Amino acid sequence: MSLDADVLKVLADPLRAQILQLLSGEALCTRHLVDETGATQSNVSNHLKMLREAGFVDTEPCGRFTYYRLRPDALRRIADSLNELADRANSDARRPC
Repeated sequence: MSLDADVLKVLADPLRAQILQLLSGEALCTRHLVDETGATQSNVSNHLKMLREAGFVDTEPCGRFTYYRLRPDALRRIADSLNELADRANSDARRPC
């Protein structure tokens, strides 16, 4: 498994990281995330769109609201990639000059 730099960029943003932290505990709608983060509704919505497109969150319509739920499988794939990278870094292999 290889690391995707675009996926890591999605995770690197502080507000998106905060949103993922909040969603790790429960499904939340945009309004909840705005209240919790202090960010504007449009800013939160833009970040949620990026997280959804990267596969980190799922949506669940509920009346006129949309709830967002964290997809743990997507985070596990990234964790697995990072673990593989760390395992390879412990190698004593060296290319001759």
